[in-house]
Amino acid sequence: RSFARSMLGFLGFIFWGTAVAQMFGGVSVILMFKNYRYLFQESYLSLPGWLALATALTLLPTGVLAVSISVKCSRNQQGTLMYLLLLLLCLEMSSAALAHSYCVRTTSQLESAISYLVHQHNWTCSHDPGNSTVDVIQRKLHCCGVHNYTDWLKASSLSHPTCVPESCCKEKHSLCWGDLGHVEQLAEEGCLKKLEDQLCFSMLYIFWSCTVLSILELLAAVSNGILMRRHPFHGLRIL
Repeated sequence: RSFARSMLGFLGFIFWGTAVAQMFGGVSVILMFKNYRYLFQESYLSLPGWLALATALTLLPTGVLAVSISVKCSRNQQGTLMYLLLLLLCLEMSSAALAHSYCVRTTSQLESAISYLVHQHNWTCSHDPGNSTVDVIQRKLHCCGVHNYTDWLKASSLSHPTCVPESCCKEKHSLCWGDLGHVEQLAEEGCLKKLEDQLCFSMLYIFWSCTVLSILELLAAVSNGILMRRHPFHGLRIL
């Protein structure tokens, strides 16, 4: 019983820390889909982020109850903690399953969306920085084309284009205008891989944080169950 009490108090403080981690993961997913909403047709893809935020808010009172029970046992508090742990387990399993599924699902969607933006872009070999969607993405992620700069050559209506959009230039080259005669001044990596890495990092962050947190909650439930064993059955009507 003393070990279970100490474990429950320790996990209560851990829950407060994981609430911050969950909030960070949820906000990052929501902002990512908001910033690149023109690449995704489904609005529900940010659902794992909202579930992570709901988990973070629920973790705060759960941590308070866990610490309180470790100091002084209360039948009502113990029953309420069990309900909150069950709610958290449902939220986290849903968030983890959706995050893993969306990470795999959105890869093909990203490639088709970026390819469409590249082929729809009308650029000229001028000193125009460009403010189209694909220009914004290339400047933000420091990338060029779908896989590399050659995607722009395939998308051009000219048989032998001499340049790519200026947004393909590396930041350190201030006099770069997208001239193919100076390929070393262009970003080497394509936008698809960078977007996939950013998307899957955020989704897998939520997946693994939810998985680890579920294990900790099971430990808290077991510890709380050990403390509840001293009460007779009729005294646990809260359940």
